Amino acid sequence: MPISPSFSALAAREIAQSLNAEPIYSEWRHQVRSGLKQLQDSYVEFFHNTQLFRIYSSTLVPGLLQTEGYAAALLSTIADFREIPNDGAEAATARVERSRVIHEQGHRFVLLVEEAALHYQLGDGDAMAAQLDYLLTAGALPSVSLGVIPMATRQRRLWPQETFNIYDDTLVSVELLSAQVDITQPSEIALYAKAFEELRTMAVYGQAARSLIVKAIDALN
Repeated sequence: MPISPSFSALAAREIAQSLNAEPIYSEWRHQVRSGLKQLQDSYVEFFHNTQLFRIYSSTLVPGLLQTEGYAAALLSTIADFREIPNDGAEAATARVERSRVIHEQGHRFVLLVEEAALHYQLGDGDAMAAQLDYLLTAGALPSVSLGVIPMATRQRRLWPQETFNIYDDTLVSVELLSAQVDITQPSEIALYAKAFEELRTMAVYGQAARSLIVKAIDALN
């Protein structure tokens, strides 16, 4: 049964103490019926209370590193696809404001992205170029570890996965086409943490990651 949209990620985190906690399957159509901006705003407090973010994305630039132009193109596309009122521009502004948490002390961000995601263009060429340029800047922040998994990786230790976010060691949020699944069962969280570590060993960092981002920028021309 879909949960009420008022049930926040923070509430899901609080029930992680239960060893028998069941995954919470929340359909996007319920979460976005009050608008995409409202959905962005609902995570602000939760983000402030999270110390360690581990994020893997196979298809998109992670939300915490999205620029306003890229986010507006993405969220507007989502609104059109789901046939809901399009508040993509306002939602993008809220997403960028929410992402300022990466500049606050007391948080650490380990982000992994498949190289292919750097080439999936959202918005016009200028918006995509600005997004990729920002990755070069954000990836150098002291609190951020940005890894890129090259498309040329041979004998992958793990195949590309659905986008998932691990918040501290208490909540995993998995993004599906139709719904978001919040997992609080410790054994399942451990499985996602294991997958994250496998993916992390295949990523490149620092100058090698920057080279792949620059390659994607050059491909826009």
